[in-house]
Amino acid sequence: VFFNFHFPHNVFYLRKPILPAVEGTLPEAEISARLAEELGLYTLEELQPLREAAKKGLADFGAAFMAYMAANRDKAKVGPMILYRTLGEALPEGMAPAAALWFMAHNVATAYPVQVRRAGITDDTMSLGDALFSRILESDDGIVFTDHEYDEAWDLTRVAQDRRIHVNIPELVELFETLADRPVSYVTDEFPFVLSAGERRSFTANTIFRDPAWRKTDRDGALAVHPADAERLGLSEGDRVRVVTDGGHAETVIAVDAEMHEGHVSIPNGYGLEFPDEKGEHFVHGIAPNELTSLRWKDEIAGTPWHKHVPARLEKI
Repeated sequence: VFFNFHFPHNVFYLRKPILPAVEGTLPEAEISARLAEELGLYTLEELQPLREAAKKGLADFGAAFMAYMAANRDKAKVGPMILYRTLGEALPEGMAPAAALWFMAHNVATAYPVQVRRAGITDDTMSLGDALFSRILESDDGIVFTDHEYDEAWDLTRVAQDRRIHVNIPELVELFETLADRPVSYVTDEFPFVLSAGERRSFTANTIFRDPAWRKTDRDGALAVHPADAERLGLSEGDRVRVVTDGGHAETVIAVDAEMHEGHVSIPNGYGLEFPDEKGEHFVHGIAPNELTSLRWKDEIAGTPWHKHVPARLEKI
């Protein structure tokens, strides 16, 4: 977990397994490794020396791994899988996927040795990178991995040699120059509403699969509609509607909300998953926003769809 709100004390937390895996399932690292092996990106036979080195300790493994990568530079793209298949096998049970952190720990220790030591991470028996990696593995509550001073903040910013941050991006300048001629609205007679697909609400949780009963309110992920729009369409609180966009359609209930602007409707993120009821029958709770997002409307540079500005219409059911 790397949501860092504690600068200058930078925190990292490695989540460890809590429950045993369900029979027949595979961890993400295992799936990735198997794909790489089926694609012939490396062979298990060529990794055997690294496996043997990992059994001897981090120092021996580090020397063997760096020598292997120096001789096989094309393998850098699958480095995390190789670490999982070699160092991972020598880690405590259930911790194999964390092997990918070994290289990251060494990169941090190399780039910020003073700050790593300032965080209290030292071990005379091993390199600083190995000490950081070991501390991450051993901690159940997360660690401070670097302790910076505020005047060191600019060292974390990758800037040009002239120490300036260059914001003159030609593609953006071209778009700015045409803004005056761009439409101010993208709604049409066919799609008269602007849909914001993915609003944050009190009980949204990034499409985490869990019993919908945990939500104290808004269990169905209602579509928020301004009172004037609801009246014009003959809709009342709790009515079911079909939301239609250029990308798809879905059904939900409405919530009449005076905080909305007229012509603007919104659905929350984190919904659209099936979950069985007490009889074992599966129901979809709410709308998966991406089912309504259209690839027609997207950022011209990044290609990201306009999740927050999707032309839509409502049909009363």
